[in-house]
Amino acid sequence: MRVQRLNHRFKLPQLMTLFTISMVAIAACQSPTEQSTNHRSSDISTNCRFIDHRMGKTEVCGQPQRIVVLGPYLLEPLLALGIQPVGYADHEAFHQGDFTEPSQQIPYLGSRITQPLVNVGSADNPSLEAMLKIQPDLILSADDENRAQYQTFSTIAPTLILQYDQVEENLKTLAQAVNRPERSEQLLTKVEQQVIAARQALAPVVDASPNVLLLHSQFPDLYLGNDRLDNCSDILKALGFQFLYPPGFENTAPRIPISLEILPQFNAADLIVMVGRDHGGIKQLSSTNHFEESQLSKIKQDWEGNAIAQSLTASQAGKVYFIPYYLCMTLPGPIGTELYLEELKEQLLGRS
Repeated sequence: MRVQRLNHRFKLPQLMTLFTISMVAIAACQSPTEQSTNHRSSDISTNCRFIDHRMGKTEVCGQPQRIVVLGPYLLEPLLALGIQPVGYADHEAFHQGDFTEPSQQIPYLGSRITQPLVNVGSADNPSLEAMLKIQPDLILSADDENRAQYQTFSTIAPTLILQYDQVEENLKTLAQAVNRPERSEQLLTKVEQQVIAARQALAPVVDASPNVLLLHSQFPDLYLGNDRLDNCSDILKALGFQFLYPPGFENTAPRIPISLEILPQFNAADLIVMVGRDHGGIKQLSSTNHFEESQLSKIKQDWEGNAIAQSLTASQAGKVYFIPYYLCMTLPGPIGTELYLEELKEQLLGRS
């Protein structure tokens, strides 16, 4: 009778919202010991270990089986370690609804996912209701986006907060959390070998065209990148390229806005690498190729149609290369690095 009366007053979504709030509130009132006991009720004291992360230490026991991942840069190392999650949230809504066909719905990484995933919303503001339904045994989240939500997440499952630019550290942390510590060392060695092989393959290009201008663009908005920025620049530096700066720009912030009008100051650049980002045209993702084209097509068109850009020596020599922002910025780990190296080799060797 109680349920019938409530049904007259509330629609089902309202009931689920009330349930979510109530469950989180109840869990939040438990002591850390009670919370830890709940997380481990089915696997008490089985291979438990404390994992260091940005918010301190979190105890993880056994082999997590139901992992929720908030953000592609955490999904990437998890998949590289051979672990499949059950829930995922991207930073942008490229797909609505659950990921029933991940290979077509999750950029670059979807082909490595072997099962449907629950879409838990946005990485920076995920749905607590969706996360509760999954009943995860581990949550992976980002320092700059989810720090304020850490206590709430921790009432649902053990939670690790990781920092974007700590790529090697994150891989080792996740390997420890999923009980595969030896796998992280294997992956790091593999990445190192791939960079060495790519440097050897691209040595003729670097020798002939050593000076690179790195730009980040949502054209016509341009930002000057440098060798202290991220995986986009780190890999170029590791391959042997030298970054070109105009006077006064050598020790500036990692990324600063510049205008089209000052591009001629960079005319000494042997080649230009444009890291492009334009997600505006993506309504529903259909494939990785579609995703790449959507990110770069308008930027390429605008660059090729701009008189100042086309006056540069690198443009006239056909040495302007376009890299998807999502690839080298959002996926800085083992999978993204391999894909980025392959993209660079394909473009640079193909045009050299």
